Amino acid sequence: MADLKVVDDGPADTYRVTADELRQFIERVERLEQEKKDIAEQVKEVMAEAKGRGYDTKVMRKIIALRRREADDIAEEEAILDMYKEALGMS
Repeated sequence: MADLKVVDDGPADTYRVTADELRQFIERVERLEQEKKDIAEQVKEVMAEAKGRGYDTKVMRKIIALRRREADDIAEEEAILDMYKEALGMS
């Protein structure tokens, strides 16, 4: 296929892209999207297995999310949560 010429409004924004290069980028993204779908299915299977063994998957997901965060952020959020609960008479 022939080269495609893409021109933006700015004078320094002229560049050339080959159709093959563009196709390669698109195919790479498509492969990554498929891998992401496959991994999501694997996570779903692991959670179903854990649930089958009696674990609370909702709580497991919360723990996984907490493990991604910084300890200081978690402590600050918990302190605010405790303060709000106390203000509402929920503690």
